[in-house]
Amino acid sequence: MAQDVLCEVNSCKYWAAGNKCNASSIYVVSHRGKHASNSEETDCRTFEPKI
Repeated sequence: MAQDVLCEVNSCKYWAAGNKCNASSIYVVSHRGKHASNSEETDCRTFEPKI
């Protein structure tokens, strides 16, 4: 399992300095059911906007 998860979305509440994600878990989904051919066909459902 990955030790570090990088994220460039600084408007997410889980974003931390150094482009690190500090969420306790990450949930990624595909636009095409359970199969994706490239990263553009996926989304991070862990994202929550900073308030």
